[in-house]
Amino acid sequence: MMLRQVALAALLALPVAAWAETPNITPGEWEFVSTTTVSGDMPIPEQTDTEQQCITQQDLEDANLGFIEEEEGCELLDQDTSADGLSYSMVCRADGGEANIDGDMQFKGERIEGTVDIQTQSPMGELNMQTRIDGERLGDC
Repeated sequence: MMLRQVALAALLALPVAAWAETPNITPGEWEFVSTTTVSGDMPIPEQTDTEQQCITQQDLEDANLGFIEEEEGCELLDQDTSADGLSYSMVCRADGGEANIDGDMQFKGERIEGTVDIQTQSPMGELNMQTRIDGERLGDC
């Protein structure tokens, strides 16, 4: 599903260039579990995805760890980063529709917790998607 892919990509893809400090994330092999619920004109069952990713110290120091993906047709409206987290707002427009995306992540050393809320307006109606993300360090890469 396109919206689910946008939510997951919005968490793991594009480098965040303006870290004031190194994020409070312990390098290693991480597992991210995202649970997405959708409400609106088209009911869609809850879905859960699991993804693993190796995060290195170099990724953290070079700001190569990304949590926001700015796709074509999308505009990052606001972003606030710190060692302990990230919050952002963006809007995406395509095919006569619009999606407003608000994300918030907390970095807790060996855990990451966050949410991504997406509200869409399209010719097929309105959809509201809420994704809860839980990340846990599993060990070394």
